[in-house]
Amino acid sequence: MIAGPARRLSRWVLRLALLLFFLCSLRPDPRRVVIGPPQQVITTNPLVGVHTRLTDEVEEWKIQRSLQMVREMGAVWIVEFFPWAYYEPRQGDFDWSHADMVIAHARAQGLTVIARMGWVPEWARPAPPGQETTPTTLDAAHYGDFAAFVAAFVARYRGQVDHVIIWNEPNLSFEWGYRPVDPAAYVEMLRVVYPAAHGANPDVVVLAGALAPTLEPPTSSAGLNDLDYLRGMYEAGAAPYFDGLAAHAYGLGFPPQADPAPDVIDFRRVELLRAVMVAHGDEAKPVYVTEAGWNDHPRWTRAVRPAQRVAYTVDAYEWARQNWPWCRCVAMWALRYPAPLHNYQDYYTFVTADFRPKAVYLAVQAYTRGGER
Repeated sequence: MIAGPARRLSRWVLRLALLLFFLCSLRPDPRRVVIGPPQQVITTNPLVGVHTRLTDEVEEWKIQRSLQMVREMGAVWIVEFFPWAYYEPRQGDFDWSHADMVIAHARAQGLTVIARMGWVPEWARPAPPGQETTPTTLDAAHYGDFAAFVAAFVARYRGQVDHVIIWNEPNLSFEWGYRPVDPAAYVEMLRVVYPAAHGANPDVVVLAGALAPTLEPPTSSAGLNDLDYLRGMYEAGAAPYFDGLAAHAYGLGFPPQADPAPDVIDFRRVELLRAVMVAHGDEAKPVYVTEAGWNDHPRWTRAVRPAQRVAYTVDAYEWARQNWPWCRCVAMWALRYPAPLHNYQDYYTFVTADFRPKAVYLAVQAYTRGGER
């Protein structure tokens, strides 16, 4: 039998435990997903963007938290990959559930989405005898199928997603199905996709290119110099079939203010792409930088020191704001990955997999709030 004082103490402990349980239940659960009224991004620079990499993020609360952190950083734009193979695994059989979720949360955070289109489902890949194909292998026989997917996407998200990138880095063999790269073949893809996209949504902005900055010569099996590739696109008649150019602008070891040169890869190489556009009478079209950034891995030879990465990133956003009136956004690579990759790629991220902001995130946040650079 429990003595009187001991019984009273036991009851007091039980009541305290119940009270603590009740109070804890009032704390918001970060995993509880509620989509509230649309938010507004507060920023001093409307060009600021980031690549979000939510393609393989399956937990909705993590998608929501990622996009909240984009808004809280002061970024207006996100670039997100919507792989054709994920959304139409069987011809004509669409599953939009993941895209619906990502886009709903992006809109709730007041973000403008640029959708990257690509990645071929198995049923749409060519099957030549004795040759293995990859998710980046698409031949002319299936351009119409890809166009139908793009049209279905832009029709479904009309008024929600009005920017689409057609393919990614087609000037690299890896992204072109491990085949010799071919600007004329890419233009033929645009020729099929462009009218289908505009037929589904007349307001859609079709972005071509997303060209990888590379110095590969025409004899290379790995790819083709992005400047030569863009010239090849114009020579093949690309101009009527895109509304803006997507470009990648990695700084490697150079500060963002470094002068561009044809034999150098740096942030301002985009200006050389712009010069090609102007030379072909396409100066009215804008440029969207859909990947960019610096890496601060301690042992990667193309990385910079962490403090340099912070300064270069903020200065790049500011350089674009002050000097590139033809540029609509600069989307840095990348906000976070769903899980650590345990290689140099982790050192491109702004936020860890468990949502801890890195120094570069905090610096951009201070910049977009009007703080000192």
